[in-house]
Amino acid sequence: MKKIVVTGLGCVTPVGNNLKTTWENLIKGVSGVDTIKSFDVSNFDTKIGAEVKDFQLDFIHPKEKRKMDKFVQFAIKATDEAIKDSEIELEKEKKEKIGVIVGAGIGGLRVIEQQHEILLSSGPGRVSPFLIPMLIPDMAAGQIAIYFGFKGVNFATVSACASGAHAIGTALCFMRENNCDVMIAGGTESCITPLGLAGFCSMKALSTRNDQPQKASRPFDKERDGFVMGEGAGIVVLETEEHAKKRGAKIYCELAGYGMSCDAYHMTSPDPTGEGAYLAMKHALVNSNIVPQEVDYINAHGTSTKLNDKSETDGIKRVFGENAYKIYISSIKSMVGHLLGAAGGVEFVITCLTIKEGIIPPTINYEYPDPECDLNYVPNKTIEKDVKVALSNSFGFGGHNITLVAKKYE
Repeated sequence: MKKIVVTGLGCVTPVGNNLKTTWENLIKGVSGVDTIKSFDVSNFDTKIGAEVKDFQLDFIHPKEKRKMDKFVQFAIKATDEAIKDSEIELEKEKKEKIGVIVGAGIGGLRVIEQQHEILLSSGPGRVSPFLIPMLIPDMAAGQIAIYFGFKGVNFATVSACASGAHAIGTALCFMRENNCDVMIAGGTESCITPLGLAGFCSMKALSTRNDQPQKASRPFDKERDGFVMGEGAGIVVLETEEHAKKRGAKIYCELAGYGMSCDAYHMTSPDPTGEGAYLAMKHALVNSNIVPQEVDYINAHGTSTKLNDKSETDGIKRVFGENAYKIYISSIKSMVGHLLGAAGGVEFVITCLTIKEGIIPPTINYEYPDPECDLNYVPNKTIEKDVKVALSNSFGFGGHNITLVAKKYE
């Protein structure tokens, strides 16, 4: 079986518009959560979110940029960074052997809202002809290919908050079984909009800790009261080992495998037994040919909701038994919020850096231990640790579960 490696990383997050700034802030325990600034939130129960700040996409012509919803812009920016980070010389590559799979959980919600207002105020004749191509979730992958000229496999994965991770796992499948040399994969999302916020508020899914925004996202903490919406993108460049070594690429780690499952339980609530999480992790270990005792770190889904954090903890205990207490586990959602379809992409990017740098980012705001969540969640402070095998968990509405396995390249 082909070995697949990670050679480039890129991201746009609430704590940084590039990889370097994001990583530096995460290991410092900096929160990107604040009162939402992009629209009036005075009538909303939840008034906080993890917005991307001061975002610029300077290398795209303004005329073309106007045809892209923010989730597409985030994806292009993160892809550009990942490609530059990989130092791949695109002019020397066969473009038909470079594919793109980028997930989004929702897509262009912002443009839907804007154009719906135009429909109501000015009639159907004033609705933009770019509405449909701007809103569909596959347009991030499509626009990346258009801009860079990639002519290989190209589509989107849509599985709610597991979308970005599913894109990376699916890319691994294609690379193992087909003749793709290079894949661009990850997730993107930008749904902090009035309708998006209202929908999640109505579900009672969000934290209402409006007076303490930076304390609101607190995965595994006893006082957690819901997740915090975030936005951004996380993209990786994947290559076959042969291709990467041939061009002398630096290698962050190996993408060793993946596991997928479904709760088959409820539209939005996870299976309280944690069976879906357990199955995803179990399958991932088998797929990677790794035994549980080899796992050093888990980048948890860790949303800061009562149900998710307990069920994920239970799933981890079921997979690892007593060894679960020896594994380092953390959730960067404590700092960047829940990036929905982008979460799995960004979190896998950070998992790769954790292996490369030997540094585990913390779970901040862990103040009140929950007896039902009693593992080592790397509370509040970064630790240095040689990580040889790491898992990255992503679970989505609909019961979609996926675990990615990253392994130190040796």
